[in-house]
Amino acid sequence: MAADDKHRSIGTVISVSAEKLTVELHRKTDNFMVVGFDDMQYVAQLGSYILIPVQAEYAVCEIVNLSERDPTTTSVKENIKDMDKAMSAKFLDVVPVGSLTRKSKAHTEKSEAHTDQKFNFGLSVFPSLYADALYATTDELDIIFKVANALEGQPGQTKLTALPIGCSSIFGGYDVKVDINAFFGGHVAVLGNTGSGKSCTVSSVLQSLFSKPDDCRATGATFLVLDVNGEYQRALDPSDPHIEKPFELPEHISVKTLKLDGTANENSFTLPHWFLSQEEWELLLRASERAQRPALNRALDFAAMFARADNSEIKKLKNHILAKSITGVLSSDNSPPSKHDIISGLLQGFNTLDISLAVVVDAANQTTFKDCIKINYGQMPSQNDAYEFVEKFLLPDEPSIPKFTEVPFGFDLLLSALELAIFYEEANGNKRIRDYCSSMITRLNRLSTSSDFLFLRDTNPSTDQRYRFFQEVLGLNNELNKKVSQIIILDMNEVGDEVVELVTAVLSRMIFELLRKQNDRNKFPVHLVLEEAHRYVAQKPSQYAIDATQIFERIAKEGRKYGMFLVVASQRPSELSRTVLSQCANFIIHRIQNPDDLSHIRQMTPFISKNVLERLPSLPKQNALIFGNAVTLPTTFKVRDASPLPKSDDADISNVWFREAEKETNLDFTE
Repeated sequence: MAADDKHRSIGTVISVSAEKLTVELHRKTDNFMVVGFDDMQYVAQLGSYILIPVQAEYAVCEIVNLSERDPTTTSVKENIKDMDKAMSAKFLDVVPVGSLTRKSKAHTEKSEAHTDQKFNFGLSVFPSLYADALYATTDELDIIFKVANALEGQPGQTKLTALPIGCSSIFGGYDVKVDINAFFGGHVAVLGNTGSGKSCTVSSVLQSLFSKPDDCRATGATFLVLDVNGEYQRALDPSDPHIEKPFELPEHISVKTLKLDGTANENSFTLPHWFLSQEEWELLLRASERAQRPALNRALDFAAMFARADNSEIKKLKNHILAKSITGVLSSDNSPPSKHDIISGLLQGFNTLDISLAVVVDAANQTTFKDCIKINYGQMPSQNDAYEFVEKFLLPDEPSIPKFTEVPFGFDLLLSALELAIFYEEANGNKRIRDYCSSMITRLNRLSTSSDFLFLRDTNPSTDQRYRFFQEVLGLNNELNKKVSQIIILDMNEVGDEVVELVTAVLSRMIFELLRKQNDRNKFPVHLVLEEAHRYVAQKPSQYAIDATQIFERIAKEGRKYGMFLVVASQRPSELSRTVLSQCANFIIHRIQNPDDLSHIRQMTPFISKNVLERLPSLPKQNALIFGNAVTLPTTFKVRDASPLPKSDDADISNVWFREAEKETNLDFTE
């Protein structure tokens, strides 16, 4: 044993098993305190660490239990009142967590810092019986945690790679830091009961990141905060006029807030309906698989095709579709007035240069197609003329319609396209298609009139909307890849869960597809902050149409390859998607008391010891347990104060209740 090891021996190993070791402390450690050669050490702190020499290494062990008993008794519980504290034996139960290489002889002689020491997780060789147990020095704790101030000057630990997030709860004065690459290079879960400090933690981490010195500003970062409760603008956006002491952003760092509020205001967030994929339309309208989905897909195909410019092939297809639908109407059992109205309605929504109400059918008599279907005393004498005119546009074989692509088309066009699709299917012999699609038509009509979906209805689509949309949600300006905002907050506080689920699913899918198409992967990392994630990243599908969990599970599994990462914040981990939670590489867990949530975390994190997880129900507010790739060992810490705080303050019940009677109630009932 090295000379300094002898001076800091606190006890002897008296029991060794695969699960834990027991250390009996020396008699000099009265009240679990020892006076070392460098400082007074308190060696019985739950969650603290001791070292046990093993060959050329130290076994690093975490203290999980401490006990005391009189050597004259056979039971710990006997004679507690009469116990002689000076004579009683003191014991530590410890579990091995890793190994620390010993410092070299040269450094020992020169008393240099342990720059050649290294901590490794896991233990291959266990200590022997009667091995000495040592308290850890400050320098050794620095190496173990790789987060203390002493590491700032060491290779690989710089202000560009280390981010302070709080102060250690166990080791006073230690700044808990995470490795930026490991923390933000994977998915992160921030979990805890309501009121335990999750929003403050997310705000504090972002404030810490963007408050770094001028020579290492994170100008290339992109954080898109999906804020369902309207909390983060106060904490992160200095442009909010209601903040007395706003968060001071350094130069070239900017925050932008988008608001989804169900209005048509110029600054309101919009998501044009034609951005939705075919699958998302199916989910949104809850289209049944057998009848409704084929009709809906046909309608989307028609809407996209008629919105395109004509070429010879597209022109033939458009004429065929209209001719087929018109012949179906003409041969139906509807009355002549109904036939007239139906065909007129169809051709007002869809027409070509060849088939329209104004096209001339008989040049000699200047007869238009509208004349052919006009009503004359309840009869339609020119019906044969209409037949003969449209039949020549029918293709000999049923053509293949181009599949739906996200091209600009007006919302009203989709309503007409669904009608056209139904008439087209009826002309092909499916006479009951309208009955089958009645519920879907009702849902589509609701989308077209409800104010909740005003953000979705695009009345003036254009080809450059997608480009401008990505600029807005990714914080870019007119120059490609030129960042103007590093934090983009999407405030969805004023909309319901159905809208939240739709917007989060479509927005995340679009960004993921954009990153997947880039030639240089991981050159534009995007972090989605999912506040109240259990509302739309649920294990069980919601009652609403869009199942947002599908895209988030795919991002959780594949996003790392393309530079897309999730920061999942939730108060109900048991309701979260197990797939998403299992893919998280780092966890910050606040107080959790619900047995189902605790059990769920234990199942999802089997590598964390039972002793560590048992701390969760008793964690005070603003304290959390962090573990994962970004820290060497699970660490309990007090989160850095967020200033300003997010808008998630607890209600001051006594101050609101017990007040002067004439004091006004601060409640705004205006719409």
